[in-house]
Amino acid sequence: MNIKRTLTSIAIISTMALSGQSYADKTENDPVKKASPSTWLNLSESELVAVEKYATDYKTFIYKTPTELTFVTETIKRAEKQGFKRLSEKSNLKPGARFYDVNRDRTISLIVMGKKGLEQGTRIVGAHIDSPRLELKGRPLYEKEKFAMLQTYVHGGIKTYQWVNIPLALVGRVDKKDGTVVNISVGFDDNDPIFMVPDLAPHVDHPNRDRKSRDVIKKEELDVIIAAKPDLDKSIKELITDFLKTEYDISVDDLVSAELALVPATKPRDVGFDRSMIAAYGQDDKASSIAAVTAIFEQKIPEYTSVAFLVDNEEVGNINNTGASSTYLVDMLSGLLYNQMGDDYNDYQLRKVLRNTKVISADVNPGVNPNWAGVWELGNAPRLGNGINLKLYGGGFNANSEYMAWTRNYLDNNKIKWQTSTYKGKASGGTIGSDLSNDNMEVIDFGVPILSIHSPYAVGSKVDLYSLYKAMSAFYQQK
Repeated sequence: MNIKRTLTSIAIISTMALSGQSYADKTENDPVKKASPSTWLNLSESELVAVEKYATDYKTFIYKTPTELTFVTETIKRAEKQGFKRLSEKSNLKPGARFYDVNRDRTISLIVMGKKGLEQGTRIVGAHIDSPRLELKGRPLYEKEKFAMLQTYVHGGIKTYQWVNIPLALVGRVDKKDGTVVNISVGFDDNDPIFMVPDLAPHVDHPNRDRKSRDVIKKEELDVIIAAKPDLDKSIKELITDFLKTEYDISVDDLVSAELALVPATKPRDVGFDRSMIAAYGQDDKASSIAAVTAIFEQKIPEYTSVAFLVDNEEVGNINNTGASSTYLVDMLSGLLYNQMGDDYNDYQLRKVLRNTKVISADVNPGVNPNWAGVWELGNAPRLGNGINLKLYGGGFNANSEYMAWTRNYLDNNKIKWQTSTYKGKASGGTIGSDLSNDNMEVIDFGVPILSIHSPYAVGSKVDLYSLYKAMSAFYQQK
């Protein structure tokens, strides 16, 4: 199916949408169609090309960045090609100057200086670059039933049964006592081996059939097999110990000071005959992070200083000195302000910067799943293909109404389609937004709907991913 021809065949509908005439007025009596016609219907031929171009780069970007460490490394490469330089205390903060700043290799900020002074506030898009995964325990290597195994624990919320019988890659770093850093990445190249958590065959799983869905595979049963070829003189564990020394010059003891993750080794792929969707690991929340990077690259000399703040550890509560609860962001803004004001700098001026700052806290949401539509209250549920979703969780988690109105205004003025997202029957919140609100910044949560988030292979709509990037670009430019 050629999506361009399909949309051309409904050009009358698209023309009505672009001219402001309601598509809902001309549709059958369907409340879903009346409430929210698809974003695809509003696109010109050139916009369709732009959506596909964005999707192609998105798939390349997300495959190269399965963890926060890899995301920071890849983003630095891309940023330097776009003229960004590492921020220092002596950087010349003239309007249009482009910088990046890295916190402990796991958080990165991209900065484009604006025309206005920092005291008048900044524009920040915040998102997280960690995703649910398996990690190795401090002393992971053991032998069982003639297999060499690695013990794991879980980073973030997962359905454990989804992580068995899939190809896994091992990626991360090992820090040795002498200060040497050894980077490891095995499983992404077609010639690499992969690793796997084996499941029980249906012939022998009778004792486990009464387990509840979340306990079909228990967390302590998510250990991976890494070798099974014996030797006459050495155990398999000893052979792996020798291999680590020969291949990486690391010992088993060095794994205590390692950050190694097991992530899906599957490549991003288009979904559907119309290729309208993308399946990929880590779309929570690299969907937002990639959009933020792409959007800030476009900024030349914005009115307000623009920042893409891409942070670690959201999936486990924004903790640690690389999570959003760290003082890193405020420290960085303080450094920028001191650079501009010199000896006139004071804490009151910093507080003015924070109070006048506007923030998008971006993160994906579960989109309406056609197989289980009943778990959503469909009048307030985000659907794939219907644009970005503004999060209205209630219970004190919403942005204030004036900031919500300000957001609606620039989205509508830039013809960016949006919808709302509210969980059924309860108020709840997440993302990094609350941590930034604690510093008195103006914060709104929005993102895009994704199917199967926190799974090894989530699904997003190409047009939503593109719309998210366009929304962030419009936000940076909004006066």
